[in-house]
Amino acid sequence: MSTTTIFHNPNCGTSRNVLAIIREQGIEPEVIQYLKTPPTRETLQALAAAMGTTVRGLLRQKGTPYDELGLDDAKWTDAQLLDFMQEHPILLQRPIVVTPMGTRICRPKEVVTEILPPR
Repeated sequence: MSTTTIFHNPNCGTSRNVLAIIREQGIEPEVIQYLKTPPTRETLQALAAAMGTTVRGLLRQKGTPYDELGLDDAKWTDAQLLDFMQEHPILLQRPIVVTPMGTRICRPKEVVTEILPPR
């Protein structure tokens, strides 16, 4: 079982680049294609907590229904935002990488080096 996980969108250049950086370090991560297998509410909450952010901090605006759904409105509770992410997994920021050294949204791609073990 891998101790490194990437929540990956193969159609995203940044996500592909981050996956390549991980593999260049000799690590074969667990790859979760979150558009095919959306993370559970509990997983989303755990990711936010591990990053020290809010559920809102997991939301991606560009290329998603974020604006159409009016998600910039502060009226939405964490529970409602989680519902939206379950219904529209494309709303999840990408890529998110989890390692024993931390959890990060790896934008820009170089952020992943902060949580990979030194070579």
